[in-house]
Amino acid sequence: MRTASSYRTVGLDFGTTNTVAAVSQSGDAARLIDFSGPAITSNVFRSALAFWEDDTTSNGVALEAGPWAIAEYLAWPQACRFIQSFKSVAASSNFDRAAIFEQRYTFEALGKAFLGQLAKHSGGQLSDRNSRIVVGRPVAYAGSSPDPLLARQRYDLMFEGFGAEIFYVYEPLGAAFSYAARLTDAATVLVADFGGGTSDFSVVHMKAPGMAQRFTALGHAGIGLAGDDFDFRLLDHLVLPQLGKGSEYRSFDKSLLIPGRYFADFSNWSRLAFMRNRRTMDELRRLERQAVDPAAIARLIAVIDNELGYPLYDAIGRVKRRLSDHDSAIFRFSGAELEIEAEVTRAMFETWIADDLARIEATIDTAISVSGVGSAEIDCVFMTGGSSLIPAVHNIFSRRFGADRVAVGGELTSIAHGLALIGQRDDVAEWSI
Repeated sequence: MRTASSYRTVGLDFGTTNTVAAVSQSGDAARLIDFSGPAITSNVFRSALAFWEDDTTSNGVALEAGPWAIAEYLAWPQACRFIQSFKSVAASSNFDRAAIFEQRYTFEALGKAFLGQLAKHSGGQLSDRNSRIVVGRPVAYAGSSPDPLLARQRYDLMFEGFGAEIFYVYEPLGAAFSYAARLTDAATVLVADFGGGTSDFSVVHMKAPGMAQRFTALGHAGIGLAGDDFDFRLLDHLVLPQLGKGSEYRSFDKSLLIPGRYFADFSNWSRLAFMRNRRTMDELRRLERQAVDPAAIARLIAVIDNELGYPLYDAIGRVKRRLSDHDSAIFRFSGAELEIEAEVTRAMFETWIADDLARIEATIDTAISVSGVGSAEIDCVFMTGGSSLIPAVHNIFSRRFGADRVAVGGELTSIAHGLALIGQRDDVAEWSI
């Protein structure tokens, strides 16, 4: 029987927004895999797919992923079907198949297509099917009623054949193993991972370096709320009112609100990509004829029909990132007869996400409670993930634990790095879910 150190291990952080991979072999330090994209070389690969019709393929549809998918979309937006954040439907029983041109794709089919392109652009570093693969998974999945067993079934089908062995490990544990390299003494650490779709927390006790059984996981908690939800708060206040949200339509001499489901779908990357189908578009055109403000519904239709979701959410993302470093930002978007320019202050944004922050803080309480330690026994906090850079998120931890006990770093890469280290352990199965 081979020991763990004889395996080539890959840590794979398949994220809602981005995917990162790291590789380690024979006890070597884990190193991140670079992807040479159309514009830059980066170890962060966007979790996105683009499909377009191509008669030279066996099924008449060609596809790309990551920055190549974005490049294809930007070149031919109306000819592409662009999909991002599809991980957020992994645990949803409401999602069955996505209709893309004349093909229908299950979650696992989308996942396998994505992994195929990820491997293709890795320069051969993800082509070894004899590798041990350690995949990060959230503590709690995204969605209103997530089914973790369904997500596991879909993950198993997605990763089938991708490596000799597949293990699933909580994402914050991966970050914990990466952060451990900074510690010189024993410590009880609260790891906070803020992704695109979920916020996850683990409490881990770490003995001093060199000690046997150095790591002990004490407790976990998670919530399906994170960066994508913060994006929605901006979208909800800045954009959706101009697309008809809150307006009315006439039906049998009655005035009714435009159904909220259209805006709920529009506000979620994983569902927005699938709104451009005949049934939904026909429904919206009927609403346009009945609407009190038909121009607003016409703008909604135009944004969907012209595949403008990516530039719209990109503009939202730019404002959110700027507010992490500045007190205000200007939101600008132009397209499909929709022209918006508005100033957003950090104070406004923090008011819009206040309820989300309260739910996140309650989840932190749960993680600490189930770990059996008190807040005073948390020696340090390690924050990772893109939303850890939002000041209001960071302030939750500095207020509760003191700024001197809060560390950040490797916001997009620490999980993959740590997962690769876990894969080198003989007890990897004990860390897997």
